[in-house]
Amino acid sequence: MLTKWCRAFPGLPEQVAEARHFVAALLQREQGGGVDDAVLVVGELAANAVRHTLSGAVGGWFLVVVDFGADRVRVEVVDQGGDRTPQMCDVTSQEEGGRGLLLVAACAKDWGVKAYPQGCAVWADLAREGV
Repeated sequence: MLTKWCRAFPGLPEQVAEARHFVAALLQREQGGGVDDAVLVVGELAANAVRHTLSGAVGGWFLVVVDFGADRVRVEVVDQGGDRTPQMCDVTSQEEGGRGLLLVAACAKDWGVKAYPQGCAVWADLAREGV
């Protein structure tokens, strides 16, 4: 049985929903449920990739990786890089955006950023259900 899956998506806003469907289908198949947090996490990370990195430029792409560990599921989105390193923002209640990584941190056991020469990856470890 494969424990790691990945799929590349065009860097278009409508592909964020496709990424959510991809992750939901994998988790439903592998553990029979527990998809809500993973779907929220991949949606936030994919939206950030499309909105804030070169992945959202013409011809851009982002990669979604789902890795099933013994007691966790790692959801990772690899993008084509941008001007800034992803980090949590200090937001006020009046601001409309900037809460994506706060939501990711709230859902995840742990999360982080890996920088690459041509982009970066943001990952989140979620508790694996049913193990």
